[in-house]
Amino acid sequence: MKAVTFQALHTPLAFEDIPDPTPGEGELVVKVGRCGICGSDLHMTEDAAYGCKHGDVLGHEFAGEVVALGKNTIGPKVGDLVSVIPLKSCGRCEACRRGAVQWCSNFGLQGGGYAEYAVTRPNQCVSLPSDLTLADGAIIEPLAVALHGINLSGMQNGDKVLVLGAGPIGLAVAFWAKRYGAGRVAVQDISDWQEKRALDMGADVFVVDPQDPIESAERGLGGKADIVFECVGIPGLIDQAVKQVRPQGTILLLGLCNKPDTLHTFPMLSKEVKLVTSAFFTVPEYEEALAALDAGAIEPRLLVTDTISLSETPDVFESLKKRTEQCKVLIAP
Repeated sequence: MKAVTFQALHTPLAFEDIPDPTPGEGELVVKVGRCGICGSDLHMTEDAAYGCKHGDVLGHEFAGEVVALGKNTIGPKVGDLVSVIPLKSCGRCEACRRGAVQWCSNFGLQGGGYAEYAVTRPNQCVSLPSDLTLADGAIIEPLAVALHGINLSGMQNGDKVLVLGAGPIGLAVAFWAKRYGAGRVAVQDISDWQEKRALDMGADVFVVDPQDPIESAERGLGGKADIVFECVGIPGLIDQAVKQVRPQGTILLLGLCNKPDTLHTFPMLSKEVKLVTSAFFTVPEYEEALAALDAGAIEPRLLVTDTISLSETPDVFESLKKRTEQCKVLIAP
C-alpha cells in the first residue's frame, strides 16, 4: 500500500510503498478515508522525546471503512464506516470502563492514518451515522480534545473566555465555549488569518495586537477573563495568561509546549489563579463531539481548509511547520 512514513528527526516524511497491514486476533483493518494533520504530528518529527522510529506511519485523526477482521474480532463489521479513537487501551480496566482510556496502564497513541490502510481495535471504533462524512469523522478528535479542556476548566454560564491561539484547538474551544453558555468569547492571535473563521465558529471578538496584548484582550472582553485557554504552547504564554485572567480565575493549558518555560509564580499566587492542564479526552467526550456534528452543528467543519493526497503530504507537512493561513488539512489517501 501507499503510505507516508517517518524517516528521521528534522527530515521530511517519505511517500513510499509498504506492506499491507494484516489484522491480528481481536484487530481490524480500516481503509483510511480522511486523516487530519495535527500539530502534535509536527512536534513528533522534531523532538526525540516522542520516540518516533524510521518507517513509522503517523496520523491519529482518521476515519474510514472497515475492510478486514482478525480472528475473534467482535464489534464492527466489514463495510462499516467508523471514526477511530486514537487512544490504545486494554478495554477492561476501571479507567477503560468509565471511558478515561488515557489512564489505562496499557495506554498508547494510535497512529497509521497517513496510509491507505491502518490496523486498530474494535473498542477504538465509533460508528459514523449515515448523515456524517469521513471528513466529519476525521475532525472528531480535535473537537474532543477541546471539549475535554472546556469540561476541566469549570466554565460557567456567562463567563468571559479568552482563547490564546487561533489554531484548530483554539477555534474548537471557542465553538464549545459559546455552545455551552460563555457570556463573551475572545480569540487572540498574532495574525488575523483566522479572524473570520473564529467569528464564524463562535468568537465574539478577535484580537490581534502583539504590542499590547493584555489591554487589547481586556477591551475586547469588557474586562479580565474568567478563564484563559492557552492553546499555543510556547514559553511565556502562561505568564501572559496570568496577567489576562481575573483574580481567582482559571488558566487551562491545552497548548503542547515541548520547551522549558519559566513561571513567575508570585503574580499567580497573589491572584490565587488556578492552573489546570488538559490532555487527550474521554470516550464520552469523543461521542459527544460526534453527536454535535450529527445534530447539525456546521461550525466545526469550518476548521478544514484543504484536502490533499498522500503524495502531496510530505511537502504540505513541511510547509505547516511554519505559520501559514491553513487551519486543518485533511489527507485523502
